[in-house]
Amino acid sequence: MKLATLRDGSRDGRLLVVRKDGQAAAPAPEAWPTLQRALDDWEAAEPALRLHAEKVDAGTIEATPLDPHRLGAPLPRAYEWIDGSAFLNHVILVRKARGAVPPPTLETDPLIYQGGSSDLMGPRDAIELHDPAWGLDYESEVCVVLGDVPIGTKAADAAKHVRLVMIANDCTLRNLIPDELAKGFGFFTSKPATAFSPFALTPDELGDLWRDGRAHVRVRSTYNGTVIGDCDAGPEMHFSFFDLIQHIAKTRRFCAGTILGSGTVSNADRARGVSCLAERRMIETIDSGKPTTPFMSVGDRIEIEAFDGAGSSLFGAIDQRVVSAGGAS
Repeated sequence: MKLATLRDGSRDGRLLVVRKDGQAAAPAPEAWPTLQRALDDWEAAEPALRLHAEKVDAGTIEATPLDPHRLGAPLPRAYEWIDGSAFLNHVILVRKARGAVPPPTLETDPLIYQGGSSDLMGPRDAIELHDPAWGLDYESEVCVVLGDVPIGTKAADAAKHVRLVMIANDCTLRNLIPDELAKGFGFFTSKPATAFSPFALTPDELGDLWRDGRAHVRVRSTYNGTVIGDCDAGPEMHFSFFDLIQHIAKTRRFCAGTILGSGTVSNADRARGVSCLAERRMIETIDSGKPTTPFMSVGDRIEIEAFDGAGSSLFGAIDQRVVSAGGAS
């Protein structure tokens, strides 16, 4: 099942059930006007939405063509947006880039930060750049939407709490990070609003691409018209989403509508490219002593999309341009 949210002038938009080809959609049944409402009532909502989706695919319910510019994030605001760093190659490279060593618990204890969730961007929203000196970077990620998660949930029981899968652009202001971390209190101003794919899929929609708490998809990042990364999101995800759920639920519970991210998709094989500019800059530093790739500037464009083995787009495309804080490109 494939879901989306239409911007209709209300704060949380209108939940849509999307045809399998991603080209058309119909409003969800009136009982579930928003995705959050459906997540809160998942036991009743899921079978009804699936039946609705079957009718949309069969053409027995009228579906109207989708305009991606009218879609918001599937969850325009969420109760929580929690992001991990499950790809260890990314952790190692980026730590090197700022002269820091990875923590001794790198392979046993996931890194997690909590981002802002009251203002989540749609797939075609512009990225506002307030100060080029802040070092704007994109980050291509996979993420899941959770149902209610009890405290103490173990990885072995985590699958039943995963409701949907999406991709994200978790923007970072790289040059603000060192001073923030030096305070010993974590990220805050260095993490602006995150953008999400137009479509959120139930895990079964991915078939065998969803296994062991990982989405075995190819995440492609196209920067200013050039493919800069074509990374495999499966095998090198050291901590699965199930592991991440166990970690975050150690001391508290989470409610339906929590979004959990994988962190930047990263592969050790350089031929796969990169899912953020920081990694490219680190590789340049290793090879030549200094980075040469600049961070993002006004007019730059980043496209992020995930594909299956046959080359079919799964979640639709995130396609964003960088604009000045006043909105001009």
